[in-house]
Amino acid sequence: EKMSLWLGRTSSTLRRHPRFFFPSLLQNYFRRNNTTAQYTTNPNLRNVAIIAHVDHGKTTLVDCLLKQAGAIKHDHDQDRVMDSNKLEQERGITILSKVTSLEWGGTHVNIVDTPGHGDFGGEVERVMNMVDGVLLLVDATEGPMPQTKYVLSKALQTKLRPVVVINKMDRPSSRPDEVETEVFDLFSSLEATDEQLSYPTVYASAREGWAKIGSAKSTDMAPLLQTIISYVPPPRVRVSPNFTMLVTSLETEPFIGRILTGRIHSGSVKPGTKVYALDSTGQIIEEGFVSKVLSRIGLTRHVLEEGHAGDLVSIAGLTKATVTSTITSSTEEKAIPSPAIDPPVMSMTIGVNDSPLAGKEGTNLNPAAIKERLFKEMTTNVSLVVSQSTEDKALEVKGRGELHLGILIENLRREGFELSISQPRIIFKEENGEKLEPQEDLLIDAEDEFVGVVMERMISRKAQLIEQRPYGGKTRLRFYCVSRALLGLKSILDNETRGSTQIHHTFHSYVPYQGKLAANLKGSLISIATGRSTGYALDSIQTRGSLFIGPNVPVYEGMIIGENAKAGDMDVNACKEKALTNVRAAGKDEAIKLATPRIISLEEAICRIQEDELIEITPKSIRLRKKILSSRVRHTQRKKGE
Repeated sequence: EKMSLWLGRTSSTLRRHPRFFFPSLLQNYFRRNNTTAQYTTNPNLRNVAIIAHVDHGKTTLVDCLLKQAGAIKHDHDQDRVMDSNKLEQERGITILSKVTSLEWGGTHVNIVDTPGHGDFGGEVERVMNMVDGVLLLVDATEGPMPQTKYVLSKALQTKLRPVVVINKMDRPSSRPDEVETEVFDLFSSLEATDEQLSYPTVYASAREGWAKIGSAKSTDMAPLLQTIISYVPPPRVRVSPNFTMLVTSLETEPFIGRILTGRIHSGSVKPGTKVYALDSTGQIIEEGFVSKVLSRIGLTRHVLEEGHAGDLVSIAGLTKATVTSTITSSTEEKAIPSPAIDPPVMSMTIGVNDSPLAGKEGTNLNPAAIKERLFKEMTTNVSLVVSQSTEDKALEVKGRGELHLGILIENLRREGFELSISQPRIIFKEENGEKLEPQEDLLIDAEDEFVGVVMERMISRKAQLIEQRPYGGKTRLRFYCVSRALLGLKSILDNETRGSTQIHHTFHSYVPYQGKLAANLKGSLISIATGRSTGYALDSIQTRGSLFIGPNVPVYEGMIIGENAKAGDMDVNACKEKALTNVRAAGKDEAIKLATPRIISLEEAICRIQEDELIEITPKSIRLRKKILSSRVRHTQRKKGE
């Protein structure tokens, strides 16, 4: 406004000497008003994310920091308080990125807790532009793992300042000196800048509640908090009266409505501020008024009078804005670029359940409702892609891996949906006419006696051995293998190594198509009758393989009731009853002894099914079935194929 008034007063002069006078006027104006300084910082604010491989102690560390800073009470009974999602609590993993904060020494520290599993890497990628530094947690025994490399590469690409925390120092098997060397080598391999290579190293035990620098003794987390404040830079924000914020997460509360969380890039926001929601192209998708400005301290949401530039806040009042939307108080502002998300690597087809048992356990079998729910999920789950499938009334869902898609399906079944799920398929791509497929960096920790078994399995799946070394009484094997080779691998190795192997993997690169891999050596036991299973029938069937069901369970023709011990499928009658007779036997009938049925988990079912099979998902059951239920039709088609 000052510039417009000033130019108006000098308009006659400008008309007389436009070429020579106008540049000097602008130069004097900007020098006088200091508008060349377009950015500033808030010295009393820090934004930091905690990144690590799964089970390296991120959430436990956040708990400890919040307690010692007074953000939550010390007598709080629950562990991993940031894992508020029910599935997170059941599985002991972090699925969603969450924002909290604490006060320390007059500085407000915003902390973003991120997932550690590779399938939820999109949650890490979308929060990188919210923070100015990261705490890289590394297990003092395990050292850098595949996901450590992945999340660190994303942080370095975003030019964030890292602080290395070597956690679990209380373990007798800790080897901090070796791990510190491995971490530095990892930084070097990822081409970190000189500034990023000068990271501080903090040794900690989140479980015992202490952190230290060097050999100095400590009984609390003060050294770590002080390192964050002194090393992580304050947020750099654009000087502008206009409020702008990029939405990075979305949630809904019954009495508040849609809550949008993000980092304020410029300006400030108060309740009652008129705002506009822009999509990625800058088009206005919604306008409205901010009803509340919220911030989370510890576990509690607090209502703010005003949110300032650089802070991580949540706003309510809009109904259409979603993740990656830009919220601004001026229509002249451009959309803030959202961080690039790595593409999905796996897809599957999801449709309504159409088995003979459909509708008996669930409440929602409407294809339109399933479609609406999946597209709604895509607005918050940034790694998910949903599109219409070529199959009738089915949708193609693309994700980052088996666990990523498995969590989605588990949420749907708990909401009352009945679904049919196809075999997962790896997503290929073409470059210069060449077919490419994703390759994984795979780490397997195996007992010495099972190394040969693991090697045999991986060689049959065309894996390339990169490294083999002893590790904590086990042998650590590192492979490069295509993503297709991981389908069903965990369940196979668990069976052959008595569950003693640990598998970790993350996306590495795209490689030329590797051709066909070794097929599943075992087939299925398929019911040819409809009714209820009997102990008499199962007693003879269990000699053919392992059973998935027990007696008196509803079955139907085409349902898979077990795994064949040999290659190929076998039709069986699980409903057969013992024929009655009036001839008395001299001795008693033999007692039936059935083995405990093998309960198939959702992730195992996703890995096990073949191309001609489906998973039947209901709120109470997980069943396997053939796409074509009739055994006669299946046999006819098989003969035609031959």
